[in-house]
Amino acid sequence: MSCCGKQRQQLGSAPPVSRPPAGGGQGKRSLRTAFAYFEYTGTSSLVVVGPVSGKRYVFDAPGARVAVDPIDKPSVAGVPRLREVFGPV
Repeated sequence: MSCCGKQRQQLGSAPPVSRPPAGGGQGKRSLRTAFAYFEYTGTSSLVVVGPVSGKRYVFDAPGARVAVDPIDKPSVAGVPRLREVFGPV
């Protein structure tokens, strides 16, 4: 009977997992990239439908801030009376 070397043992082991380095601020960084935030500067209310995701973004009053899916960000940025802001209030 021939030996398979250590190939069988290697097949059963899980591949190495890449983990982010430890340190503060990791949660904040991923939260910022998870959404883009827009604030409504108009005078009533506004509903925007993301052309890529199909999600409805409801700005119910002046000053309302809404989290927008990053795939819709370029389109939403072109809507009058919306401005990108750092995050939720």
